[in-house]
Amino acid sequence: MRRGGNALDAALAAAAVLTVVYPHQCALGGDLIALIRSPGQEVATAVLSAGAQPRGLDIGALTGAPMPRRGIRTVTIPGVVAGWSAVAGLGALLPPGSALMNAATLAAEGVEVSAGLARGLAAQADTVLADPGLRGVFAPSGTVAREGDVIRQHALAATLRELATDPDSFYRGPLAARLAAGLAALGGDHVEADLAAHRAEVVPALEREIDGTRWSVAPPPSQGALLLGVLPAALDGVRAGAEADPLVAACLRGMEVRDRELGDPRVLPVDVEAMIALAIADGVVTPPAGRALGDTVAITAVDSDGLAVSLIQSVFQTFGAGLLEPGTGIVLHNRGAAFSTDPASPAYLRPGARPPHTLCPALAVSTERLVALGCQGGRAQAWILAQVAGDLLTGARPLAEVLGRPRWVVGARDLGFDHTVLLAEPGLPRSISDAEAVGVPVVSTEGPVDEAGHVQAAVLERDEGLLDAATDPRADGRASVVAVS
Repeated sequence: MRRGGNALDAALAAAAVLTVVYPHQCALGGDLIALIRSPGQEVATAVLSAGAQPRGLDIGALTGAPMPRRGIRTVTIPGVVAGWSAVAGLGALLPPGSALMNAATLAAEGVEVSAGLARGLAAQADTVLADPGLRGVFAPSGTVAREGDVIRQHALAATLRELATDPDSFYRGPLAARLAAGLAALGGDHVEADLAAHRAEVVPALEREIDGTRWSVAPPPSQGALLLGVLPAALDGVRAGAEADPLVAACLRGMEVRDRELGDPRVLPVDVEAMIALAIADGVVTPPAGRALGDTVAITAVDSDGLAVSLIQSVFQTFGAGLLEPGTGIVLHNRGAAFSTDPASPAYLRPGARPPHTLCPALAVSTERLVALGCQGGRAQAWILAQVAGDLLTGARPLAEVLGRPRWVVGARDLGFDHTVLLAEPGLPRSISDAEAVGVPVVSTEGPVDEAGHVQAAVLERDEGLLDAATDPRADGRASVVAVS
């Protein structure tokens, strides 16, 4: 900001650095979905940089069994780098190469392992040790790094320096050739043509006005439409006080309609209106997704001119596919694990198709406030954001208080259970009673948990021009308000 940048530059600088310091959650080998609203813009812009399966995918090797959770078959074409370029093209003021060079310097000189990365390494120690690429970076001594240890990523630093000069080389150029060769060496069906075919979509956001506030989300394959569907119930619950929590029932309906409708609209039509209406058929079904924790980073930024961005980038599950391509230093995501091998599913695995996406950035604008928000939380992102939306809009409570209060999520295998449950942090009696009333088992935690999501929020008070920001206490995040003289 002090060098003349704006909210987009700030978000992109954070995004680049996070691929170095938080590689278990985001990397150059992952995807990106973002929302941008420029001052005076009538409809926000969505950037969808979600990669597809390679065209030469051997489907025969995957039929007759559930989709694998990890490994090279789950690696779709990474979209992060193309997403950064698309975001920058919407009004960033600084050359993107400066942020990438800063990230490259950190990768080469080394960074300390944070508490969150240490937890990820400990939880995925077997995965890290099993892959030569991951082991070489995060366990060079034979045991995974611990909090405070310094990790150096020299191959990644070289890749970032190359991208600083030519971001397009990730998809069309020498870097693309090396990455395609590395993917093939790992057993993938990916070729240079698959990388060259990737383009970030820049499209109008999906928007609805709810109680005088204009909400913007990303269209499919993002699950953003579900947030528009459950928000009315969330705001009704705020008005109802302690009497009821209609959001629980709305989210249960949302689970069913998502699994029935959400796929890649480039392959099959997606009934967005049914998703917003939460139009269920015959009750609630158990979602098929696997466990997906620690998968994402959310970056939100607004500036005093009224420019806002919510950007989410991800490797899907912790350390993604469990693979680091050693020639480029890139951790590879496992976003393809969200496909289904059931031909009746809208997420059926097809060459060239994109999987349904959990990433759910959001923007909200009213006469009083401009709010950018996003979260980590896998398939529960819409439910998580809905629980904080009302108070973020009114400003009745400090942002940090809103993000730190108890939350619940509903899910099944995405929460580690074989049936649908409501997972509740302490202090949520009405949500628990509402879940029990409709026959949904409740699992209570002893305190705040990662499963309840990591929410990030940035706000502009439009009348007074005041800026505010907050980061979820469950996360390693940071919130800053930067004054530029």
